[in-house]
Amino acid sequence: MSAMTFVYLIAGLVLLVAGAEVLVRGAAKLAAQFGIPPLIIGLTVVAFGTSAPETAVSVQAALNGSGDIAIGNVLGSNIANVLLILGVTSLVAPLIVSRQLIRLDVPIMIGASLVTYALAWDGSLSRLDGALLFSAVIGYTLFLIISSRRATAAATADDEFAKEFGLDETPKRYASLINAGLVVAGLVLLVTGSNFLVEGAVSLARALGLSELVIGLTVIAIGTSLPELATSILAAIRGERDIAVGNIVGSNIFNLLCVLGLASLVSPDAISVAANALAFDFPVMIAVALACLPIFFSGYAINRWEGLLFVAYYVAYTLYLVLVSTGRPLAEVFGDAMIGYVVPLTMVTLLVISGRAWKTQRN
Repeated sequence: MSAMTFVYLIAGLVLLVAGAEVLVRGAAKLAAQFGIPPLIIGLTVVAFGTSAPETAVSVQAALNGSGDIAIGNVLGSNIANVLLILGVTSLVAPLIVSRQLIRLDVPIMIGASLVTYALAWDGSLSRLDGALLFSAVIGYTLFLIISSRRATAAATADDEFAKEFGLDETPKRYASLINAGLVVAGLVLLVTGSNFLVEGAVSLARALGLSELVIGLTVIAIGTSLPELATSILAAIRGERDIAVGNIVGSNIFNLLCVLGLASLVSPDAISVAANALAFDFPVMIAVALACLPIFFSGYAINRWEGLLFVAYYVAYTLYLVLVSTGRPLAEVFGDAMIGYVVPLTMVTLLVISGRAWKTQRN
């Protein structure tokens, strides 16, 4: 394995994170200059921006014919967003979950996961599948914009977004040109970073004897989720703990509908979905999305012990991927232990939590 492999990986990750930050700030300020309300900017520009690294990597991988990386990046990012990022963030501070998130956004995340799984069931994602997914994200975004205009808390949210991105500042001279330049610079950084990261990831997979799917599910997924990790931890530290959860759920929805949709649309051929992904990784992603409901429902919060459980599951999931990919004999024993004991015990725990929460609310 050459040193350039690590140079490409590190440079790619740095450029992706920097590109996402520059793109979001430039686009947000540019939109504000055209009179778009800060809340709408937060629901559209910022939401798309936090998924920009996943979009850049998956689209680039699809164009290069590395479908496993494109699929693995999205599945791995969604699993990491909930288990790793929400888990780590809740260890920093217990997170608050809004009722709207439980009643609307989490069910949409679960629905998007199931629809994507159904479209991929035949072993590929075609341009038609991509068009359906991308149409869904357009509809979801329009719904967010329309519903936000009716929200009673719109003024508060406007203040938060305006303060965060400096939208309430008086525009400086040539501000439009500067912000447009930031957008272009952010896009250049994202494209360059995605090229470096995909090239480095393919080289790493070959050197370690791992599949491109596993590299996409782990190294690339965690790397492209860094903006969400930084945003959620900073929000938790600042006391904006409901924003931390909403950021993750929204990102997962955009990853499935927008990222996979665009990747499928631009791919020269239908993106092949590996049998392993259909048999294991898709079900894990759906199970993680389903597990959010009872945990979020119990007290409308994610406590530290629940966050620790999330992180432990992510470590177990990653360990299993590595064991299977390297052909270690412990993989089968580990998998049987997880499926036969740990998963059923967790399901029982979630059912008990849900039952107690339901009784408490009825009383």
